[in-house]
Amino acid sequence: MPKLRYGSGGVYRRGRIWWITYNVASKQRRESAKTTDKSEASRLLRQRLGEIAEGRYVETGKGRLSFEDLANMVVADYEVKGLATLRELRIRVDKHLRPFFAGKLAQDISATDVRVFIAKRQAAGAANASINRETSALKRSFNLAIQAERLYKKPYMPRLPEKNVREGFVERWEYEAVLSKVPEYLRPPMMFAYWTGWRLNKEVLALEWSNVDLDEGTVRLRFGSTKNGDGRVIFLPEDLYAMLAHQQAEQRRDFPACSRVFHRDGHPIKSIRGSWERACAETGLTGKIPHDFRRTAVRNLVRAGVSEHVAQTMTGHKTRDVFDRYDIVSEGDLREAAVRLNRRISLKPSQNQSQ
Repeated sequence: MPKLRYGSGGVYRRGRIWWITYNVASKQRRESAKTTDKSEASRLLRQRLGEIAEGRYVETGKGRLSFEDLANMVVADYEVKGLATLRELRIRVDKHLRPFFAGKLAQDISATDVRVFIAKRQAAGAANASINRETSALKRSFNLAIQAERLYKKPYMPRLPEKNVREGFVERWEYEAVLSKVPEYLRPPMMFAYWTGWRLNKEVLALEWSNVDLDEGTVRLRFGSTKNGDGRVIFLPEDLYAMLAHQQAEQRRDFPACSRVFHRDGHPIKSIRGSWERACAETGLTGKIPHDFRRTAVRNLVRAGVSEHVAQTMTGHKTRDVFDRYDIVSEGDLREAAVRLNRRISLKPSQNQSQ
């Protein structure tokens, strides 16, 4: 057995044929150099070590990955997990990633290629948030290839700043004004979205009675039915409980065949966009969208003293980015900061030095 130095490799002979050995991702690999010449075996070893260092190494017999292979991997991953964002992923791949990266080998996609892609998307007027979702899909595809040991390195993919701080909230009076102008059948789902921060189209309007347990006072979303694939449960405050109890009584009386919690005469509600825009126009509100309810719900929860972690869990935000992007801070924390600052300034110099 040849002696190896960490991070390098070695050559050894089996009969008349020379073999090489090297480490990849903490695993030892052996490969026949298919030669009786030791110098040729050493040259192949240097080639393999160079490929490993540059992230271009492909295990013998597995073939080289193309961008199409990466795209298929990430789409299959979303399909297996049953993620609700599969359609959006396919659009990002087909409309933006594929036109740029098609024909490239995965091993040859570099950080420079990613930066050029970002620059082209920005030049086309794409928002940083959209570009971040596209590069995240590409990054996920590389991670899947690495997990499958088809690649051993991925290019650096920068995350662009998303400049939307302190935008996209619906104040209580704005919510009540819009609610008074929309059709009666839209008021319950809008109320639910405002209180919970759940995604209106894909989570609230799609909610079925099988998700609701009024005896327990909970509403649950199953794993795979949300954007990030996670399940979710909330315990109902009094107003939401009363609203859902009314919806259930109406459904059992008038529309027993309808499984949707929120409906229009027993039929699914496809969209609230038209009604929302008309209601905003009638109340003089501009720049408001239903998705603003999500950020508003997070802010309301934090202002009520709910911890950031619990607020994230209730609304279904995967990370705490929403707090950073929208500067959501508990007013209680700010009030406590003022009290501490006042206490500090009020201290005598000798007391300040002792603390």
